[in-house]
Amino acid sequence: MFKLPNSPLKQKLSPQARRDKAARDLAFAKTPARRAKKADAQRRHRAAGAKANGMDYDHKDGKFKSVAANRGNDGQGTKKEGKRNYRIR
Repeated sequence: MFKLPNSPLKQKLSPQARRDKAARDLAFAKTPARRAKKADAQRRHRAAGAKANGMDYDHKDGKFKSVAANRGNDGQGTKKEGKRNYRIR
């Protein structure tokens, strides 16, 4: 298996697998739903000003959270997350 010594990468992937994953991730990031969430988060960041620096907007809870707190459905995992649970303007 391909391995970089002291690599900051979380997954140890071969160069081809890394390129394939990057292409899949980019395609997912450009879906209409993801683009709408990104645009909404940017609007809210501009409106919130400095108090939201370094924080992510949680579309499910409707508030700003730390990056760590905005992962994994508040400790419940991601299976319970769904399209109906997100609020986008």
